[in-house]
Amino acid sequence: QVELVESGGGLVQPGGSLRLSCAASGFTFSNHGMNWYRQAPGKERELVATINSIGGTTNYADSVKGRFTISRDNARNTVYLQMNSLKPEDTAVYYCNARNGVFRSNYWGKGTLVTVSA
Repeated sequence: QVELVESGGGLVQPGGSLRLSCAASGFTFSNHGMNWYRQAPGKERELVATINSIGGTTNYADSVKGRFTISRDNARNTVYLQMNSLKPEDTAVYYCNARNGVFRSNYWGKGTLVTVSA
């Protein structure tokens, strides 16, 4: 049974930091690219950050470049999103996604809420 379980969300003040984690199980984590998406109230889901299967290549949305860092630990089947200098506009539900184009697999977690507010 495939599972992606996000954790680490919560309430933080502007300028603060949070570290999200996504624990994966039920599939071969090390051959999947991993992504973080977010969806703010009333908005479409957007891609925030991506990392390839071995962790050598990362990409970020322009809105988070220089503030967020995606990383992965294939030994722990976990992907992380370090979020620094948080802004109110970062408030959203953050979702973990695993994808492999060859196997046509596309898995989603249930999300974790991040609220940035004074």
